[in-house]
Amino acid sequence: MTLRVVLSVAEIALLVAVLAYFLLRLTKMLSQTGDTLEKISDGVKAIEGHCAVIGPGATRLNGLLTESAGNLERAAVAAERMAG
Repeated sequence: MTLRVVLSVAEIALLVAVLAYFLLRLTKMLSQTGDTLEKISDGVKAIEGHCAVIGPGATRLNGLLTESAGNLERAAVAAERMAG
């Protein structure tokens, strides 16, 4: 009977040790994942900062292109008058 108790306690201790080992490994893996996600977040913030210039630049560019299209239209009309 004493042998069974000793073996049961040893088995429980081994189970707790194995669970603790795998919990520590899982903690390490989750920590690495958290570090990677932090780096990704920093990269996305940097990209967002770089792309902030695109909006106003695109609006200005669209305005200039619209103006150029109008000027080209006037030039085409003037060229037709001169030709004909």
